Amino acid sequence: MSAAVSEGQAPSTTGEGFSTSDVNQMLMEFLMYMMRAIVVCYPVYMTGSLGLSVSWILLSMLMWTMWKKNRKWKDQRLDTAIDFLENEKDVIKTELKSMDMPAWIHFADVEKAAWINKILQQAWPFFGMYMEKLLIENIQPSVRTSSSHLKTFAFTKVHMGQKAPTVTGVRVYTHELDTREVVLDLNILYEADVDIDADVKPAIKVGVKGLQLQGMLRVILEPMIGQSPLVGGVTMFFIRRPTLQVNWTGMTNILDSPAFSHMSESAIVDFIASLMVLPNRMCFPLIDQVKVDQMRFPLPRGVVRVHVLEARNLVAKDTYMMGLVKGKSDPYTVLRVGNKQFKTKTIKETLSPRWNEVYEFVIHEAPGQELEVEVYDEDTDADDFLGRYSLDCGEVKKEREIDTWLTLEDIESGKLHLKLQWLSLHTNQELLKETYDGLACAMLAVYLDSASNLPKDQREFTHNEKHGKPAKEIRLTRKTNDPNSYVEFTVDQQCQKSKIVFASKDPVYEECFVFFVHNVNRQVLNVEVKENEKKNLLGNLTLPLVRLLQMSDMMLEQRFQLERSGANSQIKMKAVLRILTHEKLEPKVVTPTLQTQPKASSSQILPQPPTSSESTQNEQKEKMPISSVPLSRTQTVPIQASPANDLQAEYPAYRRSTLAATEGRLSEPYTPGAMRRYDSHSLLSENSIASSRFDLSDNVRYPEAIMNHQGSFGQIDLTLRYASLRKRLIVIVNSCRDLFACSESGSDTYVRMYLLPDQTWKHRKRTKVKKKSVNPVFSEMFEFSVSLEEARSRKLDVAVKNNRMLHKRERKEIGMVLIDLSEIDLAKGSTEWYELTLPGLKKTN
Repeated sequence: MSAAVSEGQAPSTTGEGFSTSDVNQMLMEFLMYMMRAIVVCYPVYMTGSLGLSVSWILLSMLMWTMWKKNRKWKDQRLDTAIDFLENEKDVIKTELKSMDMPAWIHFADVEKAAWINKILQQAWPFFGMYMEKLLIENIQPSVRTSSSHLKTFAFTKVHMGQKAPTVTGVRVYTHELDTREVVLDLNILYEADVDIDADVKPAIKVGVKGLQLQGMLRVILEPMIGQSPLVGGVTMFFIRRPTLQVNWTGMTNILDSPAFSHMSESAIVDFIASLMVLPNRMCFPLIDQVKVDQMRFPLPRGVVRVHVLEARNLVAKDTYMMGLVKGKSDPYTVLRVGNKQFKTKTIKETLSPRWNEVYEFVIHEAPGQELEVEVYDEDTDADDFLGRYSLDCGEVKKEREIDTWLTLEDIESGKLHLKLQWLSLHTNQELLKETYDGLACAMLAVYLDSASNLPKDQREFTHNEKHGKPAKEIRLTRKTNDPNSYVEFTVDQQCQKSKIVFASKDPVYEECFVFFVHNVNRQVLNVEVKENEKKNLLGNLTLPLVRLLQMSDMMLEQRFQLERSGANSQIKMKAVLRILTHEKLEPKVVTPTLQTQPKASSSQILPQPPTSSESTQNEQKEKMPISSVPLSRTQTVPIQASPANDLQAEYPAYRRSTLAATEGRLSEPYTPGAMRRYDSHSLLSENSIASSRFDLSDNVRYPEAIMNHQGSFGQIDLTLRYASLRKRLIVIVNSCRDLFACSESGSDTYVRMYLLPDQTWKHRKRTKVKKKSVNPVFSEMFEFSVSLEEARSRKLDVAVKNNRMLHKRERKEIGMVLIDLSEIDLAKGSTEWYELTLPGLKKTN
């Protein structure tokens, strides 16, 4: 009885571990191969036996080849058309990004501004009359008095043209902000047909005929009040420096040459930036209670801390032997927020650099200001471009912390790993935590208002100190003008300078400066008023930062007496200290709705905490290996699956104009719809099966290096979706990361797939081999011809293998995963990172 059972369970084998079915399958495939060879060679034999020319064979082969290519071309056109129908929205968005179209086409939350453009066009002639009067009555006298060489300066022609500025799109922020303010972003395009001429001297004529200005203008209406005019003030500024092109005429036409055009236009843009490019603002108070300085210099919104961790799969730009041999790159990263810019160190000879550097940026407007990241290859001449990415700091403020891989744009390949944290500003001293890792614990904002009674030069007060009164000879013979002064602020190694005010003993600066504080108890703010030409000291002041901790609201505003200066020399300024605190979002717990009710927003539904009866099951799940579920794409909001309701956490569809706090929404190459997190079992689970049992090397042992490996075997990124029109299951093998290295240079890896239970050679799918890498990028698509109902009942067996076996009698697998397709919404599609394991080997963290 037991022998019969054993025979029924163990199939008969022949040879070295081959079953009877395996041998029969091999014989059938060999016979099919012989039949195909006979069918191909038979026409050649018949042609020779009938005495026909060889040209008939060549002609037949030519016609067959042409028919085959034509058929393949038709299939490609049909596939392209079907793919377009299935992904029409994504294709159109991709095409529009490469076209110069209005902003309201690219972004769904940007609206048309036709009514604003009609108002501007109607009012533009009156604006031209105002500008003509302003230039002739105000600007012209100011130019004449500014220099003795411009006494005869005069405008001869002022025409502002017929073309008014165009607003190509309007975005309104309301929900992201305080209820007492409204923020509008206006995309401005001004292609002006202006014609302005002026005479500097009788023989020197200058002028401008046409200019183009483009940028994003932010308008802030705050505070909202309950009386007329409903808004307390209006603030306007450019978030980023606008682009400008000027067509000069007359003697200034030389500025249109390539050597001077960039300099002249940059100088004009610098002048505009000094007036109304963030953090500078143009403010118009509408009621008396609103102060201009409060509008012009509000406290920043917060601080973004950027951890530049690493990159991978960068493009190799260094070449050898006249470009015949490709080497690697010497990458470094440039980070920029507004006018603030940092550069990381350069990592030599690598395509997967690790920087592990931290930088901090003050954010004045969020949403609005963007973090611009660019990667370059350092060279002796010109550095090569390796990709860029930009993201809105408002998303960091919304998510509090983002840890993700960014796919670099405008380059063939490359990803950058960043961790971003939003630091809020607080006045609670209990939140102050000083560290010794170089990171800031507080922020100091200084508003410089003015100075008064400054000495004319250094000798004026140094002589008073030595002799009690100035020398009579100096008073009679020396004539001094009022000083050209500026103020220099220093906090340890951080140094910032104010603008220069010319010829004034009572200069008015009206500027704001921000510093990062690392030790409040020890650091001090040094203030020095200096004379511009000779850098002589006109007075100084020392303010310990610990003094601000003792003040109300950590703010000190007063007139300070200057040291080493005149008897009545003072400086008026305001210093504000704020504690930097990193806050994490609290997960929202909402009672899940029944399946019969309409599905609520995916970002608002989270499962309930498990009951006592469910906690036991959850504990059993927690004891399961980590690799039994795919890697979660959300790091900021932990989500637990409730076994009673079998809830699945949904995430909103990714839109390129925004960044989601998920690695998947930033790094994956293709996302057909809403992404989900699924609990698919891997090969390490107890109910898993050995997915590669049909391979010839299945019965042999693993290499000693793999058996002794401690830690993870890596992950694989897969995209799964079903093409309903073509009735195909689409599997996209995107990439792998952190694979087991079979040699010092990495592994020669490829991915093999079976759609179980089909495990024959003709059903096997295999990628190309990626050599010498532990982070290979495949980006290959495979199709399985099955119906949607049948696909949902199948399991996908995926194995990552090393092409070069460590030993001829050792297994090639370096990682496997088994995916249950019934747990995936194939109609919407899914892109996930799956943990790789090996049967019989336990992973040790």
